[in-house]
Amino acid sequence: MLKIAMAQMEVVPGHPDVNTATILRFIEEARAKGADVVIFPEMAVPGYFLGDTWEQSAFLRDCESYGRDIIAASKDITVMFGNVAIDWQKKNNDGRVRKYNAFFIARDGELVQPDNMPYPYTIKTLMPNYREFDDTRHFFSLQKLARELGTTPSKLLSPVTLKIRGQRYRAGCLLCEDGWSDDYEFAPFELLEKEHLDFYVNISASPYTLGKNDKRNRVFGRQAREAGVPLFYVNCIGLQNNGKTVYTFDGSSTAYNEKGDVVRTLPEYEEALTVLSLAEMKDMAAEPESEEKDIAHIYRALHSGIRRILETIHMKKSVIGISGGIDSAVAAALYAKVVGPENLLLVNMPSVFNSATTKGLSQELANNLGCQYMIIPIQESVDHTIKQLEETPMVNLGTGSETHLKVSSFVAENIQARDRSARVLAGAAAAFGGGFTCNANKAETTVGYSTLYGDQSGFLAALADLWKYQVYALAHYMNDVVYGREVVPQGIIDIVPSAELSSAQNVDEGKGDPIKYPYHDYLFRSFVERWQKATPEDVLEWYKAGTVEKNLGCEEGLVKKYFPTAADFISDLERWWNLFTGMAIAKRIQAPPILAVSRRAYGFDHREAQNGAYYTRRYRELKAELLAE
Repeated sequence: MLKIAMAQMEVVPGHPDVNTATILRFIEEARAKGADVVIFPEMAVPGYFLGDTWEQSAFLRDCESYGRDIIAASKDITVMFGNVAIDWQKKNNDGRVRKYNAFFIARDGELVQPDNMPYPYTIKTLMPNYREFDDTRHFFSLQKLARELGTTPSKLLSPVTLKIRGQRYRAGCLLCEDGWSDDYEFAPFELLEKEHLDFYVNISASPYTLGKNDKRNRVFGRQAREAGVPLFYVNCIGLQNNGKTVYTFDGSSTAYNEKGDVVRTLPEYEEALTVLSLAEMKDMAAEPESEEKDIAHIYRALHSGIRRILETIHMKKSVIGISGGIDSAVAAALYAKVVGPENLLLVNMPSVFNSATTKGLSQELANNLGCQYMIIPIQESVDHTIKQLEETPMVNLGTGSETHLKVSSFVAENIQARDRSARVLAGAAAAFGGGFTCNANKAETTVGYSTLYGDQSGFLAALADLWKYQVYALAHYMNDVVYGREVVPQGIIDIVPSAELSSAQNVDEGKGDPIKYPYHDYLFRSFVERWQKATPEDVLEWYKAGTVEKNLGCEEGLVKKYFPTAADFISDLERWWNLFTGMAIAKRIQAPPILAVSRRAYGFDHREAQNGAYYTRRYRELKAELLAE
């Protein structure tokens, strides 16, 4: 009776020594539990998102060396694992050494070669080159190899025959994307389905994205059901990044029986090993579908991501500027759970424009969390800066003439934001022995509603992939579930969102940000997260047809409520589109790394160029038609 172990491990990118030690430990655990086979994730040895570390030959040699350690440890057990494979005699298209994203199988100190492969490992067939993925930059696919050899992938892609305790088993080996073939010219799973297999294995390095696991269960469950054999999906946990965007890997490794039922799921963000009997899987009861709300998964992704980032950069303390608003309050509640209240310093920095209401709410939040707290007024410093700028002569060295700068009310707002971050928070963080956070949400990040070197600063933007409505949902979830009491004050949840940088943003008078979040969250989301991204042309087509809310997914009636005329609607649309495709790009380039949870996060996931706003010919025609009515 074949026993198969699924080893869900934390993969530390760029550290094959650490990862190999974890693999060897799990091999011993699997052997002790009587497993015949143990499965590890894709790229379990080197990690996946490594940037151009893949161009370092010394690093590649190290990965090979650690791979040999794993092969040597396979006595009396079959070990399946992902690693980079190198053909030192061949080159990639960029002229560098040939690298494959490979699926290795070892038994009794030897590699087991797939039936028709020219190498003793399975090569990844489908190379994702979208969103955060950049596989074709570094790896040679099975498709390219087939063309090079004058054959087809279907001739090379083949099962692996395992000989275990006198029995033969045929396994179909897939690497992550090979199981997600809807938009490719052919499907590796279907090619292998023609063989007589005993089970499939999909080893993955799949970052967490909201809703992905539900889709995977539908896709992989259908594959197992149609093939009539079990499928084992093994994913890693941990944190990996490609510079500007940081991704959590949630694990959620899953076993599907031949009926397509989910019969075993490993926990999110935890290392775990489970052993299943292949013959007994068909009679195992299906696990109940999760009824958890999306916000629960988002919370765990953020908590895990923040914790792991702090561990990676050896930072034990955090500083957060709190305003009495929802974003900084949610950030504070999140970080308090990660670092502990004793290692969290909250700083309230009021000016003359901050109301007694928000100052009181800031104090209430700090009391609820029981953390460190400071109040540092900034008005004196802001006034001093404005006075210096306006009273210091500006000399034209060509003519000798003198003039003076005039600080506008808008510039004065920016000075406040920069004084809070560049002076107070940066100094407090250094003195406290930690780093200070950026608390921007995704709507603000989309249109650059922030100040460079001000509230956009920080070591991490943990909330910058959450729309405002998700930030509110997270506040409720942490109060109701995580803390089980009111930590984020209800007053903060109820108050109008406002930067409080001028009298025009007086919260006690109901004056707030220019962003109308119930509508703009969804408009901005259409610019970024739709697979076929929306443009002003699309939005005006919807406006003309009366289907804006339907297409955006926002509440019905908001368009008429906020924009009485077509001119009002178009003016608002162009205001935000000009910012989204203009100055906001420059700000996003300089923003802190963003922790990704959505189907399209800013940074490497959403690649953009500073080309300025553009309006299509059709948009201009629609605009003229609507304004003429």
